[in-house]
Amino acid sequence: MRLLRSILRSLARTAGDLLLLVPALIAGAGVFLVVAGLFYYLQPVSADAGATATPAPAESAAVYSLPPLKSAGPSGSAAIQESIATRIRIPALGIDLPVIASPANEQFPLCYVAEYLTLDKAFAYPGLPQATYIYAHAQTGMFLPLLTTSKINDGASMIGMWIEVYTDDNQRHVYEITKVIRGVLDNAASLDQALAAKTDQLWLQTSEGPKETSTKLQVMAQPIGVLAASQADAHPTGKGAVCPTAPKCKTVGASGCRP
Repeated sequence: MRLLRSILRSLARTAGDLLLLVPALIAGAGVFLVVAGLFYYLQPVSADAGATATPAPAESAAVYSLPPLKSAGPSGSAAIQESIATRIRIPALGIDLPVIASPANEQFPLCYVAEYLTLDKAFAYPGLPQATYIYAHAQTGMFLPLLTTSKINDGASMIGMWIEVYTDDNQRHVYEITKVIRGVLDNAASLDQALAAKTDQLWLQTSEGPKETSTKLQVMAQPIGVLAASQADAHPTGKGAVCPTAPKCKTVGASGCRP
Protein backbone atom coordinates (compact mmCIF):
# COMPACT_ATOMS: atom_id res chain seq x y z
CA MET A 1 0.00 0.00 0.00
CA ARG A 2 2.83 2.40 0.87
CA LEU A 3 4.36 1.67 -2.54
CA LEU A 4 1.06 2.47 -4.25
CA ARG A 5 0.72 5.77 -2.35
CA SER A 6 4.30 6.65 -3.29
CA ILE A 7 3.57 5.98 -6.97
CA LEU A 8 0.39 8.08 -6.82
CA ARG A 9 2.22 10.98 -5.15
CA SER A 10 4.90 10.81 -7.86
CA LEU A 11 2.27 10.84 -10.61
CA ALA A 12 0.53 13.79 -8.97
CA ARG A 13 3.77 15.75 -8.81
CA THR A 14 4.49 14.96 -12.49
CA ALA A 15 0.97 16.02 -13.48
CA GLY A 16 1.41 19.25 -11.55
CA ASP A 17 4.69 19.97 -13.27
CA LEU A 18 3.08 19.38 -16.66
CA LEU A 19 0.22 21.73 -15.79
CA LEU A 20 2.75 24.41 -14.86
CA LEU A 21 4.35 23.96 -18.29
CA VAL A 22 1.09 24.46 -20.19
CA PRO A 23 1.27 28.30 -20.24
CA ALA A 24 4.90 28.12 -21.32
CA LEU A 25 4.06 25.60 -24.03
CA ILE A 26 1.21 27.77 -25.28
CA ALA A 27 3.46 30.84 -25.30
CA GLY A 28 6.17 28.86 -27.03
CA ALA A 29 3.70 27.67 -29.63
CA GLY A 30 2.72 31.29 -30.25
CA VAL A 31 6.34 32.31 -30.67
CA PHE A 32 6.89 29.40 -33.04
CA LEU A 33 3.90 30.43 -35.14
CA VAL A 34 5.15 34.00 -35.35
CA VAL A 35 8.66 32.88 -36.32
CA ALA A 36 7.28 30.35 -38.79
CA GLY A 37 5.32 33.17 -40.39
CA LEU A 38 8.45 35.28 -40.81
CA PHE A 39 10.71 32.60 -42.23
CA TYR A 40 10.70 31.58 -45.86
CA TYR A 41 12.49 28.43 -46.94
CA LEU A 42 14.48 28.39 -50.14
CA GLN A 43 16.11 25.25 -51.49
CA PRO A 44 19.87 25.90 -51.63
CA VAL A 45 21.25 25.36 -55.12
CA SER A 46 24.90 25.18 -56.11
CA ALA A 47 26.01 28.10 -58.25
CA ASP A 48 26.92 27.50 -61.86
CA ALA A 49 30.60 26.81 -62.49
CA GLY A 50 31.01 30.10 -64.33
CA ALA A 51 29.39 32.26 -61.66
CA THR A 52 31.24 35.25 -60.28
CA ALA A 53 33.44 34.71 -57.24
CA THR A 54 32.13 37.84 -55.51
CA PRO A 55 32.07 37.28 -51.74
CA ALA A 56 28.64 36.21 -50.50
CA PRO A 57 27.03 37.45 -47.28
CA ALA A 58 27.80 35.40 -44.22
CA GLU A 59 24.29 34.09 -43.61
CA SER A 60 23.01 30.89 -45.20
CA ALA A 61 20.99 31.19 -48.38
CA ALA A 62 18.71 28.40 -47.18
CA VAL A 63 16.63 30.27 -44.59
CA TYR A 64 15.73 33.94 -44.39
CA SER A 65 14.01 35.93 -41.69
CA LEU A 66 12.06 38.99 -42.63
CA PRO A 67 14.67 41.76 -42.30
CA PRO A 68 14.14 44.98 -40.36
CA LEU A 69 13.38 47.76 -42.79
CA LYS A 70 15.82 50.60 -43.28
CA SER A 71 12.81 52.82 -43.80
CA ALA A 72 9.13 52.74 -42.91
CA GLY A 73 8.37 51.49 -46.40
CA PRO A 74 10.43 50.40 -49.40
CA SER A 75 8.66 52.81 -51.75
CA GLY A 76 8.47 56.56 -51.62
CA SER A 77 10.33 56.96 -48.34
CA ALA A 78 12.56 59.97 -47.82
CA ALA A 79 15.15 57.63 -46.31
CA ILE A 80 15.70 55.92 -49.67
CA GLN A 81 18.23 57.69 -51.89
CA GLU A 82 18.95 57.29 -55.58
CA SER A 83 21.50 54.48 -55.50
CA ILE A 84 22.84 52.49 -58.41
CA ALA A 85 22.46 48.72 -58.27
CA THR A 86 25.82 46.95 -58.11
CA ARG A 87 25.00 43.29 -57.56
CA ILE A 88 22.09 40.86 -57.87
CA ARG A 89 21.62 37.56 -56.05
CA ILE A 90 18.88 34.94 -56.31
CA PRO A 91 20.08 32.41 -53.71
CA ALA A 92 17.50 29.76 -54.58
CA LEU A 93 18.78 29.65 -58.17
CA GLY A 94 22.50 30.08 -57.50
CA ILE A 95 22.58 33.44 -59.30
CA ASP A 96 25.13 35.99 -58.09
CA LEU A 97 26.25 38.66 -60.57
CA PRO A 98 27.73 42.15 -60.57
CA VAL A 99 25.40 44.74 -62.11
CA ILE A 100 26.83 47.37 -64.45
CA ALA A 101 25.46 50.18 -66.58
CA SER A 102 25.14 49.18 -70.20
CA PRO A 103 28.25 50.38 -72.07
CA ALA A 104 27.88 53.10 -74.67
CA ASN A 105 27.14 51.87 -78.20
CA GLU A 106 26.49 48.36 -76.96
CA GLN A 107 25.63 45.92 -79.75
CA PHE A 108 25.58 42.76 -77.65
CA PRO A 109 25.26 42.38 -73.85
CA LEU A 110 28.43 41.48 -71.97
CA CYS A 111 28.94 38.12 -70.32
CA TYR A 112 29.41 37.34 -66.59
CA VAL A 113 27.47 40.43 -65.48
CA ALA A 114 23.91 41.72 -65.43
CA GLU A 115 23.16 45.13 -66.93
CA TYR A 116 20.85 48.05 -66.29
CA LEU A 117 18.30 49.06 -68.88
CA THR A 118 18.01 52.85 -68.79
CA LEU A 119 16.22 53.88 -72.00
CA ASP A 120 17.26 57.53 -71.60
CA LYS A 121 15.41 57.64 -68.29
CA ALA A 122 16.24 57.21 -64.63
CA PHE A 123 15.01 53.66 -64.87
CA ALA A 124 17.36 52.10 -62.41
CA TYR A 125 17.06 53.08 -58.78
CA PRO A 126 15.95 50.41 -56.29
CA GLY A 127 13.68 51.77 -53.59
CA LEU A 128 12.15 54.64 -55.58
CA PRO A 129 8.59 54.55 -57.01
CA GLN A 130 9.54 53.16 -60.41
CA ALA A 131 10.81 49.96 -61.97
CA THR A 132 14.43 48.85 -61.90
CA TYR A 133 15.08 46.77 -65.04
CA ILE A 134 18.05 44.39 -65.16
CA TYR A 135 18.94 41.93 -67.92
CA ALA A 136 21.56 39.26 -68.61
CA HIS A 137 22.22 36.41 -70.99
CA ALA A 138 20.54 33.05 -70.48
CA GLN A 139 23.95 31.39 -70.23
CA THR A 140 25.84 29.43 -67.59
CA GLY A 141 26.94 31.69 -64.77
CA MET A 142 24.33 34.31 -65.71
CA PHE A 143 20.51 34.16 -65.95
CA LEU A 144 20.28 30.63 -67.37
CA PRO A 145 18.62 29.29 -64.16
CA LEU A 146 15.77 31.75 -64.69
CA LEU A 147 15.12 30.40 -68.18
CA THR A 148 15.50 26.76 -67.14
CA THR A 149 13.13 27.10 -64.19
CA SER A 150 10.58 29.07 -66.23
CA LYS A 151 10.11 26.10 -68.57
CA ILE A 152 8.65 23.99 -65.75
CA ASN A 153 4.99 24.81 -65.11
CA ASP A 154 5.56 28.32 -66.48
CA GLY A 155 8.00 29.10 -63.68
CA ALA A 156 5.48 28.58 -60.86
CA SER A 157 8.23 27.48 -58.48
CA MET A 158 9.89 30.89 -58.77
CA ILE A 159 6.91 32.69 -57.27
CA GLY A 160 7.90 33.67 -53.74
CA MET A 161 11.66 33.38 -54.27
CA TRP A 162 13.72 36.23 -52.86
CA ILE A 163 15.99 38.49 -54.91
CA GLU A 164 18.67 40.67 -53.35
CA VAL A 165 19.83 43.82 -55.12
CA TYR A 166 22.87 45.55 -53.62
CA THR A 167 23.39 49.26 -54.23
CA ASP A 168 26.45 51.51 -54.23
CA ASP A 169 25.43 53.10 -50.91
CA ASN A 170 26.00 49.75 -49.18
CA GLN A 171 22.38 48.68 -48.96
CA ARG A 172 20.69 45.39 -49.81
CA HIS A 173 17.18 45.68 -51.25
CA VAL A 174 15.17 42.47 -50.85
CA TYR A 175 12.41 41.64 -53.35
CA GLU A 176 9.98 38.74 -53.73
CA ILE A 177 9.12 37.31 -57.15
CA THR A 178 5.41 37.75 -57.86
CA LYS A 179 5.12 37.27 -61.62
CA VAL A 180 6.81 35.22 -64.38
CA ILE A 181 6.03 36.22 -67.98
CA ARG A 182 7.15 33.93 -70.80
CA GLY A 183 7.15 34.45 -74.56
CA VAL A 184 7.43 38.24 -74.52
CA LEU A 185 7.86 39.59 -78.05
CA ASP A 186 11.03 41.56 -78.70
CA ASN A 187 9.50 44.97 -79.33
CA ALA A 188 9.01 48.30 -77.58
CA ALA A 189 5.67 47.23 -76.11
CA SER A 190 7.44 44.59 -74.05
CA LEU A 191 8.56 47.33 -71.65
CA ASP A 192 5.16 48.98 -71.21
CA GLN A 193 4.32 47.33 -67.88
CA ALA A 194 7.68 48.14 -66.35
CA LEU A 195 7.68 51.73 -67.64
CA ALA A 196 4.20 52.25 -66.21
CA ALA A 197 5.26 51.28 -62.66
CA LYS A 198 4.42 53.89 -60.02
CA THR A 199 5.84 51.91 -57.12
CA ASP A 200 9.17 50.22 -56.41
CA GLN A 201 9.42 47.14 -58.63
CA LEU A 202 12.23 44.94 -59.91
CA TRP A 203 12.09 43.51 -63.42
CA LEU A 204 14.53 40.93 -64.77
CA GLN A 205 14.88 39.88 -68.40
CA THR A 206 16.69 37.18 -70.30
CA SER A 207 16.34 35.73 -73.78
CA GLU A 208 14.42 32.56 -74.57
CA GLY A 209 16.42 31.86 -77.72
CA PRO A 210 19.80 32.41 -79.38
CA LYS A 211 18.80 35.29 -81.69
CA GLU A 212 18.47 38.98 -80.92
CA THR A 213 14.85 38.74 -82.06
CA SER A 214 14.06 35.73 -79.83
CA THR A 215 11.21 36.08 -77.35
CA LYS A 216 12.13 37.22 -73.84
CA LEU A 217 11.45 36.00 -70.34
CA GLN A 218 10.46 38.64 -67.80
CA VAL A 219 10.36 38.21 -64.02
CA MET A 220 8.74 40.84 -61.81
CA ALA A 221 9.35 41.20 -58.08
CA GLN A 222 7.94 43.39 -55.31
CA PRO A 223 9.97 44.96 -52.47
CA ILE A 224 10.09 43.43 -48.99
CA GLY A 225 12.66 45.54 -47.16
CA VAL A 226 16.13 47.05 -47.05
CA LEU A 227 19.18 45.93 -45.08
CA ALA A 228 22.62 47.42 -44.58
CA ALA A 229 25.41 45.67 -46.52
CA SER A 230 29.17 45.66 -46.24
CA GLN A 231 31.38 47.56 -48.67
CA ALA A 232 32.77 44.29 -50.01
CA ASP A 233 29.36 42.73 -50.57
CA ALA A 234 27.95 45.82 -52.27
CA HIS A 235 30.93 46.43 -54.57
CA PRO A 236 31.85 43.29 -56.54
CA THR A 237 34.89 43.54 -58.75
CA GLY A 238 33.55 41.88 -61.92
CA LYS A 239 32.98 44.22 -64.85
CA GLY A 240 32.00 41.68 -67.48
CA ALA A 241 33.66 40.64 -70.72
CA VAL A 242 32.83 40.28 -74.38
CA CYS A 243 31.07 36.95 -74.83
CA PRO A 244 32.97 34.29 -76.78
CA THR A 245 29.86 33.89 -78.94
CA ALA A 246 29.33 37.63 -79.49
CA PRO A 247 28.88 38.71 -83.12
CA LYS A 248 31.42 40.88 -84.89
CA CYS A 249 31.03 44.62 -84.44
CA LYS A 250 29.01 46.32 -87.16
CA THR A 251 30.33 49.84 -86.51
CA VAL A 252 33.50 51.45 -85.24
CA GLY A 253 33.43 52.11 -81.49
CA ALA A 254 30.72 49.55 -80.79
CA SER A 255 30.93 47.57 -77.53
CA GLY A 256 29.97 44.08 -76.41
CA CYS A 257 30.89 42.66 -79.82
CA ARG A 258 34.03 41.13 -81.28
CA PRO A 259 36.33 43.45 -83.30
